Amino acid sequence: MPLHVELVSPEALVWSGDVDSVLLRTVGGGDIQFLTGHTPVLAALDICSVEMKRTDGLLEKVAVRGGFVEVSNDRVKILSDQGVLAEEVDPNVVRGQRTEAEAALARVQDELERKKAEDDLKWHAAQLRAAGAE
Repeated sequence: MPLHVELVSPEALVWSGDVDSVLLRTVGGGDIQFLTGHTPVLAALDICSVEMKRTDGLLEKVAVRGGFVEVSNDRVKILSDQGVLAEEVDPNVVRGQRTEAEAALARVQDELERKKAEDDLKWHAAQLRAAGAE
């Protein structure tokens, strides 16, 4: 029996379907993989690339900008501030954004600005990873 995944952002349902496994990164917990029968979990998501092995064997990748994951009764709910499917990522655009974020990080003045610039860099890296361009 497969896992049913729903990945949603405030704007829309980003992806929904049945998968054999889900691999993602949690805040403070590192990478975790969910398979059928996994014990219930509620965890904060890091900015990362989520990899889902579909039941047809294909790999679905989505970049997420933080959020939460809930696993229970072979259902995985991913609530993210932002989610982008791999096929929607333009690597050239994201690389340009990454360059701008690196420049912003070099000139930060306070800790809040530094955290935002570091998160922006992680977001660009997650998108490139999801698209297979990093």
